[in-house]
Amino acid sequence: MLDVLLLDVNETLTDLEPLRDDFEAAGLPRHTLDAWFAAMLRDGLALTTAGAYADFPALARELLEAQLVAAGIEPTEERVTGVLSGFTRVPLHPDVAPGLRKVHAAGVRIVTLTNGRAAMSEGVFTAGGIMPLLEHRLDVSVPRRWKPHPDAYRYAAEVCGVPVERMGLAAVHPWDIDGARRAGLQGFYVDRRNTPYPQAFLPPDLIVPDFEALAVELAR
Repeated sequence: MLDVLLLDVNETLTDLEPLRDDFEAAGLPRHTLDAWFAAMLRDGLALTTAGAYADFPALARELLEAQLVAAGIEPTEERVTGVLSGFTRVPLHPDVAPGLRKVHAAGVRIVTLTNGRAAMSEGVFTAGGIMPLLEHRLDVSVPRRWKPHPDAYRYAAEVCGVPVERMGLAAVHPWDIDGARRAGLQGFYVDRRNTPYPQAFLPPDLIVPDFEALAVELAR
């Protein structure tokens, strides 16, 4: 039985594709977004593995400045802020709001958990119409462990006052699903791109193409 649906934010709820315009405006190739985002996850997870912690905005800024310098571009405040502020303007994927409304109407509590800063998504969630559906908007600054460390998911369960097995994580990232499963949660893989789920990870409890399909499955 599911009491709480825990949601990843970046790429799962939000569409980061518009950030490519911001990278281009800063003088970087549009594909730089992919390497930059992957580097943030790499360094954040590496520090967590080593027992350390880095704040998402600070790490994002430092890595972006490094990308600019490597490309021979001066990392001015205007360029850096122009890219990073894009996180507050990205849209939700079109399936998110209708799907979450159905989940909420079925009586399932909805909570977000991000490796970023929860405050960064406030405007995005408000503009997308899902803010009233969210009971909590959490980030990893309290447990000081990036997902997929089990402490991050257990922190969310503690805040919600539910056993981990009554909480399920929905995400587009297999590594996030695997981390949640190993922490005792259910895992729901949102596979918008029809990407095979890696066999090395613990399998998800559900594989769905979008949040509207997830709402249907959770109602069964």
